[in-house]
Amino acid sequence: MKNRTSKIARTTKETGISVELNLDGIGKYKISSGIGFLDHMLELFSKNSLIDLKINAKGDLQVDEHHTVEDIGIVLGQAIKQSLGDKKGITRYGSMLLPMDECLVECAIDLSGRNYFVWNIGFTRKNLGDMPTELFEDFFKAICENLGANIHLNLRYGRNNHHIIEGVFKAFARALKQAMSLDPRLKDSLPSTKGIL
Repeated sequence: MKNRTSKIARTTKETGISVELNLDGIGKYKISSGIGFLDHMLELFSKNSLIDLKINAKGDLQVDEHHTVEDIGIVLGQAIKQSLGDKKGITRYGSMLLPMDECLVECAIDLSGRNYFVWNIGFTRKNLGDMPTELFEDFFKAICENLGANIHLNLRYGRNNHHIIEGVFKAFARALKQAMSLDPRLKDSLPSTKGIL
C-alpha cells in the first residue's frame, strides 16, 4: 500500500499555513493556529479520524480570525485530497450519528470529487473561547470545496454550544475515517461505475 501522506504550504499577504498529514496514522497531532479553541477542535479531529496531523498557521489575527480559519480549511482540504491520490480502493462514503452529551450531530460524506456543502448547525453564542461561531461554517465549507466532497452536517438537537461544535468535529472525523478507509475487496478499483472519482 502506498503512503497516503501530504505536505502543503500556502502563503498569502494575510496568512501562512502549512499542513502535514498521514491518513493512515494513529491520531498524533501538533497544532498551532493562534486560536486556542480551533486548536482544540483540530486535535479532536485528529484523534477521532486517526489522521496524524501537523498544522502551523500564522495569520493576521490583529484584524480578525476569518482569514486564518478559512485558510486552514483550504489547506486541510487540499492536503486530504492530495493524500487520497487516485482514490482506488477507498470506501468512498461515510456517515456518523454522534452523541455528545445532550447533543446529537450527524455527518454524511461522499468523496465523489464534487463539492456540495450542507450546514444545518446553529449556535446561541457569538463566540466559543477566542473563536467566533460563525466561522465554523466557513471552515468546513473551505474543506468541502478544496477536498471535492459532499459534506452534510446536521444538528438533530442540542443545547450547549461547546458540545454542539465538538460533536460536529468528531462526527466529521469519524465519517471521514470511514469514507477514506480502504476496502481490500476493491484492491485497485474505484467505488464508481463512472471509472473516476
